[in-house]
Amino acid sequence: MGTGVVQIYYGEGHGKSTAALGNAICAASNGECVTLIQFLKAKKESDKEYLTRLEPEVKLFRFAKFDACFDELTDEQKQEEIFNLKNGFNYSKKVISTGACDMVVLDEFLGLVDLGIITIDEIKEMLSLKPEDMTVVFTGRVLDDRIRPFADEIYNIAPEK
Repeated sequence: MGTGVVQIYYGEGHGKSTAALGNAICAASNGECVTLIQFLKAKKESDKEYLTRLEPEVKLFRFAKFDACFDELTDEQKQEEIFNLKNGFNYSKKVISTGACDMVVLDEFLGLVDLGIITIDEIKEMLSLKPEDMTVVFTGRVLDDRIRPFADEIYNIAPEK
């Protein structure tokens, strides 16, 4: 197994999650264990059904309760969802700190910072728990410049046409 890195896929273009999932499948095909945790995404049963076929090599977790995207929820639903998303973040920290897998993909994770649900200090603390040989992947639309120093690789996915 190689040395782990922190990768970030961000931008307004489509394909951030797809690129992260592609890396996860490559890691799994090399005998590595992958944990995929999704945040701020609408539930699509077809996606979940397909991704669960990749188990046990790629394990999928979602902590969102509601079927709609976060920005489509009522204020009351958002408060409940924030609680769920924080539970997901805490689970992510546990997976990382215990070295439970070789790669952790935190899909739409950057949105938690953008929405003020988690802080830069919380990300820094989480990454300080990362085993040296673990790869952690973040995706999201907006990359806060304060996160850049934590990354080994950053990919801006932007539409050209």
